[in-house]
Amino acid sequence: MSSLKTEVKEKGIFVITLNRPKVLNSLNKEIIDELLEAFDNAYTDQSIRTVVLTGEGRGFCSGADLAGGGWPSDPKWSPGESTANAMEIGFNPLVRKIVNCPKPVVNAINGIAAGGGVGLALCGDLILAADTAKFKLVFGPQLGIISDVGASWLVPNLLGRAKANGMALLGEDISASQAEAWGLIWKVIPEKDLLDEACKLAGRMADGAITGLKAIVKAHDNALQVSLSDQLDYERDTQRVLCDGAVFKEGVQAFLEKRKPNFRDIEEV
Repeated sequence: MSSLKTEVKEKGIFVITLNRPKVLNSLNKEIIDELLEAFDNAYTDQSIRTVVLTGEGRGFCSGADLAGGGWPSDPKWSPGESTANAMEIGFNPLVRKIVNCPKPVVNAINGIAAGGGVGLALCGDLILAADTAKFKLVFGPQLGIISDVGASWLVPNLLGRAKANGMALLGEDISASQAEAWGLIWKVIPEKDLLDEACKLAGRMADGAITGLKAIVKAHDNALQVSLSDQLDYERDTQRVLCDGAVFKEGVQAFLEKRKPNFRDIEEV
């Protein structure tokens, strides 16, 4: 059985489902390799306009598979060296691949996201969670290590230092409703409606200006690292490029003609 299920739905919505439900979709080499391949397809297939990432079963992702990761190792390596190697060739490329995807990525968190599963859950562009979902940083309390799979950057940037420290130092369950109230995710959805709502929102974006939508996400990420003055320069330089494109011209023309813009026919993604 494949570690992933994939399906291209109407409007070019590419649904990727983590499919190791018996181990709460924990991340081993096989599933990460398949995820990397799936996102490579999303990058290059012009029929795909948006991506939805979710999990099968009662968990979204429980983080790294500590029992059977399947990563290449060397008898001479220490546990730390083996871990760093797995991060270098698997976990970190996966986070970068998702974050840099040229198509909008909607993460639909269907259940528990624990450990590295929190980082995976939060690295999409739009995060929805079932009302039964939970977020739990177990690295420190259970293993005595720092958060990874991007969680050590994503959580403090989304929540601030105080709440990030509380999550990581105490390892408590954060409910979906609390995550929404804190600003960790966009919205809580009833469990039975989660995938439908994720695909609905992905469909809305699929009809939009894909390059512009991804440029918005990149602008927000850039803003987390620079001063306001530097961000104003970034805005200027980005708009110089975008406003010379066919997408912007179509948007302006549609506005003047009081119609919905048709980006699909003029934009290759």
